[in-house]
Amino acid sequence: MIDEILDEAAVAAAWDRNAALWTQEVRSGFDLYRELYTLPAFLNFMPSISGKQVIDLGCGEGSNTRRFAQLGGTMTGVDLSAEMIGQARAKEKEEPLGIAYEVGSFTDLSSFADEAFDCAVSTMALMDGPDLPTALNAAYRVLKPGGALCFSVLHPCFITPAIRWLTDETGAYHGLRVGRYFERTPFIEYWRFSRRSDESRRQVAGEPFAVPRFPRTLSDYINAVSEAGFRLARIEEPRPSEDMARKHEWLNRWYQHAPLVLFILAVKS
Repeated sequence: MIDEILDEAAVAAAWDRNAALWTQEVRSGFDLYRELYTLPAFLNFMPSISGKQVIDLGCGEGSNTRRFAQLGGTMTGVDLSAEMIGQARAKEKEEPLGIAYEVGSFTDLSSFADEAFDCAVSTMALMDGPDLPTALNAAYRVLKPGGALCFSVLHPCFITPAIRWLTDETGAYHGLRVGRYFERTPFIEYWRFSRRSDESRRQVAGEPFAVPRFPRTLSDYINAVSEAGFRLARIEEPRPSEDMARKHEWLNRWYQHAPLVLFILAVKS
């Protein structure tokens, strides 16, 4: 895969390969950053969606989409990966919440009518597509006037290609090194959920997740939102809760030093 051009086809192929193990891991509760930090913060940040038509851009296997549906939104999920959508549809069949899932790119929402949705949400997905401006233009078209776009991405100022935690002689974290911030060359990151027991890690077979990344700057995100026609309403750089930081050193380092994620809320003018 290293020699492939990192376009949408490559992204879809990567997530098709990741889908089965990713679904198993996420639904087993091993994505602890999501469960303890990023998703609770996002649910507090996003506007109310009760009774609203909502599209989830880059919905993956649907775990977050289901959380949104439980908040009262009538949900439609869109994802490039047919395998991920297959996992999402299987869960919907098993435990119906009235969610519709569609295979497709969030840069091409042509199967949906203009002004079809009250809100568009996206959790940790827009950063993994190669064409952010086109995605935001598509979201703008399918939102009703006054509709909200609410999304999360890895914080571009801190999650850079040269990221590294800095520790003292005792192993305590005392800062975060970042670098190559302006580098926009796509690359593939290989990783596994790490916040689990050594024994459970040994039980997992197969290759690490291969995730195409498309580095951007903070201004890339803000300008793309504005140029699509949205009015920027709010930005947040959430910390883990104080309680979670006390319980988990791996969350305390983010509590003390830097935000892992960036949240943006914008409104269609």
